[in-house]
Amino acid sequence: MKNNFLKLLACFGMTGLIISSCAKKLDLTPVNDLTPVTTYSSAAGYKSVLAKMYGTLAITGNSGPAGSPDISGGLDEGGQVAFIRGLFNCEELPTDEAICAWNDQTVKDFHALKWTAADPFLKGIYARCIYNVTLINEYLRESTDAKLAERNIIGNDAADIKKSRAEGRFLRAFNYWVMMDLFGKTTFITEADGVGAFLPKEKSRAEIFTFIESELKAVETELAPVKTIEYGRVDQGAAWALLARIYLNAKVYIGTERNTDAITYANKVIAGGYRLQPNYGQLFMADNDKRKDEFMFAITCDGARTQAYGNTTFLIHAAAGDDHNEYGANSGWGGYRATKGFSDLFTDLSGSTDKRATFTTSVFNTSAAQINIPDISVFTNGLHINKFKNIRSDGGAVSDPTLGFSDIDFPVFRLSEMYLIYAEAMLRGGTGANATMALGYVNAIRTRAGATPVTASNMDLQFILDERGRELYWEGHRRTDLIRYNQLTTSAYLWQWKGGIINGTAVDNKYNIYPIPQENRNSNINLTQNAGY
Repeated sequence: MKNNFLKLLACFGMTGLIISSCAKKLDLTPVNDLTPVTTYSSAAGYKSVLAKMYGTLAITGNSGPAGSPDISGGLDEGGQVAFIRGLFNCEELPTDEAICAWNDQTVKDFHALKWTAADPFLKGIYARCIYNVTLINEYLRESTDAKLAERNIIGNDAADIKKSRAEGRFLRAFNYWVMMDLFGKTTFITEADGVGAFLPKEKSRAEIFTFIESELKAVETELAPVKTIEYGRVDQGAAWALLARIYLNAKVYIGTERNTDAITYANKVIAGGYRLQPNYGQLFMADNDKRKDEFMFAITCDGARTQAYGNTTFLIHAAAGDDHNEYGANSGWGGYRATKGFSDLFTDLSGSTDKRATFTTSVFNTSAAQINIPDISVFTNGLHINKFKNIRSDGGAVSDPTLGFSDIDFPVFRLSEMYLIYAEAMLRGGTGANATMALGYVNAIRTRAGATPVTASNMDLQFILDERGRELYWEGHRRTDLIRYNQLTTSAYLWQWKGGIINGTAVDNKYNIYPIPQENRNSNINLTQNAGY
C-alpha cells in the first residue's frame, strides 16, 4: 500500500479530464497522457482537474466503467473503489434499511456487523477518499497566485481558478468527513505535505472534526453565494449543510454536544432560498437535476458520460430482479432489499398514506410473509426498495437505455434533512430554534409525502429518528443516525439478521466504528488501530 500511495502522489496529475460543458452535469471526456505541466498550462486544464475532483465521487477511472481505475491494489473497480457504492455499503448495509443476498467476498459481514480490518470493501472506501484528497491537494498546490502568474494565467481565468480553490477545500473537507464518520482516525495529508516519499501522519477523530469545521468556516465566504453556481458544483449552502450535519453528530465525534450550532447552520440553509419540491418520487428519477431547488449538493451522474457500476447505476440494478423495468434498468442483479424492521416505520406499504413508501409490488408483494427473510441468500424475500428509478419524469429518453447506466444524480444534502436536523437539535436541547417552527418543518415534509400531519405531542426524538428513516432511506444516513441514537450495536433496537442472528442480537460496541484497513497499517507505521480490532 505504501508503494501504491507514493505512486498515486507522483502520477495522479498525469491524466486529466477535459470538460466540454459544465452547464448541466460536468460533462466529462477522458484525455490521457497529460503531464502536470501540460495539465495546468491553461485555464481549460485547471477546469479539467476540477471536473475530476467532482468526478471521483461518481466514476472510478478515466475510461468508463472499467479498464483504467484510479485505484488498483487488487480491488474490484466496480464494487470496491466507487464512492457512492462504498458509502452505501458502509452506511446502509449494517442497518435495517439494507441486506444483501450475494456472497461477494465479505459483503454479508456488513449486515451481520462482524467485519474485520482485512475487509476489501473497507480498504476500497478508505483508498477512494484518500485518493480524492490527494487529487485535491495537488490542485491546491498548483492553483496558488504564484503558480498562476508563472503560467501567465490572468484576468477572469485567474479569478475563476482562485474561486474554485474554495470548492476544492470543501470537497476535501467532505471526503475527510466520510473518513471521520466511518473510521474516526485517518491518514491526514494537505497541500502543505507536498509530493514525495513520506509516510502520512494520522489525525484523531477530534482533530479531523476541528479541521473540517475550520475549513468550512474559512471557505464559507469564498464559495459562491447560495444557488448562484452551476448545478453539480458546491456553494455556501453545501458548506452550511455539512456544518449542520457534523454539529448534529458532534457528541459522537468529539464527545461534546453542538446542537445550538446545528440549529444555526440548518437555519442558514433553510433561509437560503431552497424549496421542497412537490413530488417526492421525482427527487430520485433520471431528470432529478430539475429538482435542484431542494438540493444543496448532488453528485451528478450521466449514463453516457459518467459510466460506472458503483454510482447510482448500482442503486437501480442491485435493487432489481425480474422487475428491472420498474427501475429503468436493463437487468436486475437481485441483491439489495430492506428488512421488516424498516418496513415497520410505515403504517402501510402501498404508498397511499405515505408516498415515500416506494416499494415494488408488481413482482414481489409486500405481505408480512414476503418481507420476512428466513434465508438471506433468497432475494425474493424482504422489502424491495424502488426509490431510485432511471426513468425521466417528463417521459423523455435516458442517456443510455441500452447498457443501463444511470442518469440519476445522488443527493448528498437536501432541504428536508436540514428541517429534520433543526427539529432534532432542538429536542436535544439546542437553542435558537422554535418548537412551532420545528413542527411546521416536519409537517411540511409529511404533507409533501401525503402523510397525516403530526402534533406537538408526537415530537420526540424517537419520532424524529423514524421520520428520518422514512424520508432519507437509502441516501447514506442510517448507520450514522442509529449510532447517534445508540441503537446500531445495542439491544435497544433489533432487526432481522442484525449480528448474524435471524431475530437480531446486540453486538460489540466496537462496531460503531470501522477498523483502519490492515494493509494501510502494514505500510504506514504512523497509523494505529481502533479499539477492539
